[in-house]
Amino acid sequence: MRRNAKRGHGWLRLPFWLTYVFLYVPIAVVVLMSFNQSKSPYAWGGFSLRWYGQLAGNEKIREGLINTLIVAFGSTVLSTVLGTLLAVGLARYNKSRLVDALSTMPAILPDLVLAIGLLVFYAAVKMTLGLHSVLIAHTVFGMAFVTAVVRARLNHADTSMEEASRDLGATPVTTFMRITLPTLAPGILAGALLAFTLSIDEFVIAFFTAAPTEPTLPIVIYSMVRFGVTPEINALATLLLAVSFTVVIAAQRMTKLTEALS
Repeated sequence: MRRNAKRGHGWLRLPFWLTYVFLYVPIAVVVLMSFNQSKSPYAWGGFSLRWYGQLAGNEKIREGLINTLIVAFGSTVLSTVLGTLLAVGLARYNKSRLVDALSTMPAILPDLVLAIGLLVFYAAVKMTLGLHSVLIAHTVFGMAFVTAVVRARLNHADTSMEEASRDLGATPVTTFMRITLPTLAPGILAGALLAFTLSIDEFVIAFFTAAPTEPTLPIVIYSMVRFGVTPEINALATLLLAVSFTVVIAAQRMTKLTEALS
């Protein structure tokens, strides 16, 4: 009976492992083929790092990477500051469920809808497109994610220290800087890492709000893969995967730390 039960559980695990195979085998193939000596992205010709060297010498990719980093760092700083303040305001002073729902709306809306809305807004205010327009767009949806992460930390935070600080005569600003902010630090850092990762990988919104002369790295990649996938693209995808994986793991660590401190 026990053996039959174990066999039954084994069959139940099969869809689980097939899902992982479906998700990660293509990624593993991309990483493997990035070290391919052959120019063909489909035939293995031996181990080589030649495509990483060519990647470093590609001027379009360098420009796209610089633009992406400018937007990612700028939007991360803005979304972290604004998202943290918004989370504190919603947790401490907001009594409306509608306002609470609207704070996460940019994270829920489809990227295409948000991109078109931002493009229409820029046209209405007669704003020229460039890195600044992409930075504002990424701040909009990045702020929603930071707000959600920091808000989760606030919901489990002990408010007794803040109350004691106010009772001892500290101003609201002093209480926020010395009590609230250090308590929220793990959540703020996790939200910032999440916003940074999303900004680096984001394509649809950047495609609609960027100027043709200042493309971000995902737009450059899109323009290259339209003519076929090359080993150089595989190398670039592998590097982006490594960065995204590292940042996501760090964000998860910060989230676990936040939960442990709550």
